[in-house]
Amino acid sequence: MAGTIDQARMKFSKIVNSSLYTQFNRSQNPDGESSRVEVKLCADGEEEMDGTELGPVQNDTYTRTSHSRPWNRWRILVWVVGVLVIFFVGLLIGYSALLKSESAPCPSRVPPIQEVLPNYPPSLDWSDLVRLLNVKLSSKAIEDRLSELSQSDRKAGSFADNELADKIHNIFTQLKMDPWVDEHFVKLQYPDKSKPNKVEFGSVSIRPNGFLAYSETGRKEGRVVYANYGQLSDFETVQNETYRLSLNGSVVLMRAGNISMAQKVMNAAKMGAIAALIYPDPADYNIISEDIDLYGHVHLGSGDPYTPGFPSFNHTQFPPAKSSGLPGILAQTITANKAREIFKNMGGDDAPNRFKGNLPTYKLGSENDRITVEVNNNLAHTKIHNVFGVIKGYVDPDRYVVIGAQRDSLSLGYAKSTVGTTLLLELARVFTELKKEGFRPKRSIVFASWTAGDFGNVGVTEWLEGYWASLDRKAFTYISLDGVVTGAGYFRASASPLLQTLLKKTVVKVKSSSSSLLQINELETMQMDDSAYPFLAMSGIPSVSFSFVSPPASAKEFFGTNLDDKAHLDSITNQKVVELSVLAAQVAGQMALRLVHDHILKLDVSKYSDVITDHVSAIIQHVDVLKKNNVSKIESLSTKWLNAAKSSYSRAAASLNTDIGNTDLYDMEMCRIINNRIMKVEKSFLSPYVSLREVPFRHIFFGNGWQTTTDLEKYFGDVYEMKTSFDIDQVLNKFALLTWTIQGCANDLAGDIWSLDNEI
Repeated sequence: MAGTIDQARMKFSKIVNSSLYTQFNRSQNPDGESSRVEVKLCADGEEEMDGTELGPVQNDTYTRTSHSRPWNRWRILVWVVGVLVIFFVGLLIGYSALLKSESAPCPSRVPPIQEVLPNYPPSLDWSDLVRLLNVKLSSKAIEDRLSELSQSDRKAGSFADNELADKIHNIFTQLKMDPWVDEHFVKLQYPDKSKPNKVEFGSVSIRPNGFLAYSETGRKEGRVVYANYGQLSDFETVQNETYRLSLNGSVVLMRAGNISMAQKVMNAAKMGAIAALIYPDPADYNIISEDIDLYGHVHLGSGDPYTPGFPSFNHTQFPPAKSSGLPGILAQTITANKAREIFKNMGGDDAPNRFKGNLPTYKLGSENDRITVEVNNNLAHTKIHNVFGVIKGYVDPDRYVVIGAQRDSLSLGYAKSTVGTTLLLELARVFTELKKEGFRPKRSIVFASWTAGDFGNVGVTEWLEGYWASLDRKAFTYISLDGVVTGAGYFRASASPLLQTLLKKTVVKVKSSSSSLLQINELETMQMDDSAYPFLAMSGIPSVSFSFVSPPASAKEFFGTNLDDKAHLDSITNQKVVELSVLAAQVAGQMALRLVHDHILKLDVSKYSDVITDHVSAIIQHVDVLKKNNVSKIESLSTKWLNAAKSSYSRAAASLNTDIGNTDLYDMEMCRIINNRIMKVEKSFLSPYVSLREVPFRHIFFGNGWQTTTDLEKYFGDVYEMKTSFDIDQVLNKFALLTWTIQGCANDLAGDIWSLDNEI
């Protein structure tokens, strides 16, 4: 041991007192991992500590000779003192410069930079904002834009439609709205100019100019039967014990109105008809010439019917599919004059009084009344463009209200699309100017120009299908500008219950400040042919549409005809199209501004309490009636849990309103949490138990299908009238799914899991 220590001392002495070099060796880790560096100090000519002899220095070895020990210590001391002196001198100089810069004033030509915090309040209060909106909405700008956008060809996918899309995109670009375009490849149907559609009835030969898109093609012959408006009750009448008419293999003649053309044709198909003819009766279309053609579609749904449930993007491989909303029979429109000729040559019984309009005769038809219908429409792949622009929010830019308008039309489309597109561009201009005046929206506003609306809201639906998985968490309202001016005298609107309070308050505000033209009617239930309907019933996004109309308040009789032009609209509004357009812009603009201005979204969740109560009460009443009539197995049906779900929602809505009242509105995080709860409501009413592809309109209150409350109520009514038998298993299943859909919405509205109502 002593010898070993002496040997080590001797070697250490030699290392210190001799010339040294440092050797850097790169060696591989024995475990196969990354290489490591070895640093070794060795005396000249000496062996390494492990007793192995050093070889010659390699190219990758760096050596540095050192001086003797006394000189090395002196150098080190000098260098250390020098470094410390330089460091402290630099520190004193820097500190002195900092003090001078803080005390010196900023040069007047360079303004200080101010950081904009994301949660600062808007610089304009609400009253100033509304005043500026009304001031900047220009009648002259609207009039000029209406003139600029008026054109005869507005067909979706046409050169004129694409040219208009480019113009809108350029306007959004000039307004610095970061525009973008969504392209879709859809199937649209137009008549074949080389092979026109035909209707032949004895000596009556018809070559119509109008058409119904998505009709089946081919040639069919059958007996003609008149069925009034084509409602289910009308078909029941012609088949009852009085008339006993068979509809199997028939061609059904119907007058337009009351329900959509798609609903008429689908009802006829369900009755076994092979073709449908639709005409405008003078009693319903009293301002229309009897030679006017009708245009429309027969798809009982929305979007491209050949890509149901998924978007028609380019290069997407689609399985062979058709929408269940296609009726599968021939369908064609004819003029009132041609319908007059058909009635004149028909036999059979006189039609019931309620079937009669303003033509001279109305017959139901006989076995000998044979009519032939030939439809030769072409179905073509068509590229369409939706155009968007955005004004981004400053607090929650990922949340947005969408304002949209259809720009296409199968007819001239002045009221249906020109006015709406004009107001879309005018509102975009005004909102951009409001930002320059100091308005800072908390949330974003998206402006959308849709196409292929006359084919069943194709452009709207394809966009929703393309982004439906995330849109409901981002888009919280849709405001439709389609057909906002179709007359004068009444104001008609359809809206989600969440938007009804805001809509009514906005209308009252606009009316009190500017016009006596705004006469408020009751809100109507949104229909499937409304461009706002897919947002509400398919995507669960609260939506609203409204219109100025002439008495009767339901009349839009010139839509889908070539009377939808400027001269006709000026005539029925007494030359007030521009004035009414300004009012419509004020309504839409104030609603949009309120939704992006306030800390808490102006969506009234308590309104759905009334809707749920009405439907649940109707269902309970039906069940009680059936129990009194001792319907088989009805005694096992309980409404207890459905009623409990209704109460859960009411409590959750009341709790939310309490939370809003107790919240510091400048706490941005808390406001976002509350807004998240509000935004979940509409989406939660989409039944999770049905397929989007099979039942696209899944909303349990405003949708279409077996999952709706109205379908269940109708079923109970049919059982009571003995039109169908009572199926307890089917009813129990519907009760369970309906109950849990409502309860699920209540849970989402309640918020955190520890706040849930566990009564069920």
